[in-house]
Amino acid sequence: MAIENLIKIIKTKLADRFLRNLGWLGLSQIFIRVSRLAATVVLARLLTKEDYGLAALVLTTNEFVNVFTQNGIWAKLVQADAADLPKLCQTSYWLNWIVCGLVFLGQCIASFPVSWFYHDPRIVLPICVMATVYLIIPIALVQASLSNRENRLHVSAIASGIQVSVDNILTIILAFFGFGMWAIVLPKVLVAPVWVIVHYRSNPWRPTSEFTLDRWQEIVRFGRSVLGVKIMHTLINNLDYVIAGRFLGVEALGLYYFAFNAGLGISMSAINALDTALFPHLCDARNQPREFKARYFQTFTRVAWIIFPLVILQSGLAPFYVPIIFGQKWIPAIPLLILICLSAIPRPFANVASNGLWAIDKPDWDFAWNILFTGAFAIALLVGVNWGVLGVAVAVFLTHSIASPAYTVWVSSYISKVMDKEIVAIEAKE
Repeated sequence: MAIENLIKIIKTKLADRFLRNLGWLGLSQIFIRVSRLAATVVLARLLTKEDYGLAALVLTTNEFVNVFTQNGIWAKLVQADAADLPKLCQTSYWLNWIVCGLVFLGQCIASFPVSWFYHDPRIVLPICVMATVYLIIPIALVQASLSNRENRLHVSAIASGIQVSVDNILTIILAFFGFGMWAIVLPKVLVAPVWVIVHYRSNPWRPTSEFTLDRWQEIVRFGRSVLGVKIMHTLINNLDYVIAGRFLGVEALGLYYFAFNAGLGISMSAINALDTALFPHLCDARNQPREFKARYFQTFTRVAWIIFPLVILQSGLAPFYVPIIFGQKWIPAIPLLILICLSAIPRPFANVASNGLWAIDKPDWDFAWNILFTGAFAIALLVGVNWGVLGVAVAVFLTHSIASPAYTVWVSSYISKVMDKEIVAIEAKE
């Protein structure tokens, strides 16, 4: 009897589409993390702190511009009613080309004031080279969105796994040949076609030859708040780099950038996998309030089981594995690594809350919160930078540890009340 019950539980878990998707994404992240760990070890031993700092400036600039490709078009296609999908897909295809073309030009133009801001003309060319990625990804953006809508997240897992793993392998090769910061920058351009090919071949949707922007207002209306949230997230994820680089110099930024990637890389991989799987999982139940509420609150338990052991283990072992794996020169980064790593604990819970608001068509509320959080975060960083990179790391830890739990509790309370009202209304009709 006990064995039969165990088999039944296992079958139930395997039938859970969210867990299957999470499993695919988790498997992808294992391949990514293994290759990234190898790349990080090689880079830590072959690159200087200045190389790390220059690469951080280039990648940070790219992140700020890249956010405009995460403009909510994909989210609208995931959330839209099935009857509206053919028209919205065709419009989204052309909108993606327009947006990505403008983003390409914008990043190339931005490279000049960015180099002036940091007093380093060496970053102009790599920033422009990275912008060429935007001239290829619109080919498969709609297909990627539809795969997410259909909960076929194994496609995203395969695309990301291959793309990032090849990126890391190329990084190792170029670092051995003495490419310096280009060992980090150039592979990200070379592997972009991998993502496009996987998504394009995995979904049968193809655009017609007709150019149309019909119902673009509907897409933009939904997407503007999603874009606003993404912009705030990008600011949150990169403000520490900007402030450290501007006030503390390239070498100090290199130390901080290493600590962030070595410390938060694994945790952020888990967080991103959860985030990718969660939104379509919630949207699938948005017209079933009882099921939606169950899925929403069940996710917190799953997040806790993943994130707590991962972060505590990694931060606790940092003093031992950093000098052994990465080398003695990175020992000063250990306190930074631990603080940044611990700041990851509340982040996925706040992400669950954000996805909950998006699924019930309240992305504007999430946008408003992120504006407030970004302002508080910027102030904390500007105060913390007076104590060097350690002060910046403390600011990151404290801001996330205080603000994210408060937001999670507030949103969860609201969603619970809304779903309870809808449940009562449905039961009254029955």
